[in-house]
Amino acid sequence: MPRAKRGFKARRRRKKILKFARGNYGARSRLYRSAIEQVHNGWEDAYRHRRAKKREYRKLWITRINAAVRQHGLSYSKFIAALKKSGVDLDRKILADLALRDPGGFKAVVDAVQG
Repeated sequence: MPRAKRGFKARRRRKKILKFARGNYGARSRLYRSAIEQVHNGWEDAYRHRRAKKREYRKLWITRINAAVRQHGLSYSKFIAALKKSGVDLDRKILADLALRDPGGFKAVVDAVQG
């Protein structure tokens, strides 16, 4: 029976993993076994952190809104409740951006909600 050397497909598969593993330290970027383990761990982390990033940004927006609203004598929870009650449709991302970049505009929103 002739000897099978696996051909180009296996080499192509290994090269693809080693390409993904570039930038890792030591053997993790050079040896296939170590590289495949590192790449798979990296993919898992990337998947997990794409979801965690959304939570982190929401926390940041809430903190910024809370800080800005307290300057106007309200708490975050009361402000959000009044916002919903008055029918103002601004999400937390926009409100946080307003609070940071346009304090006058944010004050107008707070006044509209309170009045």
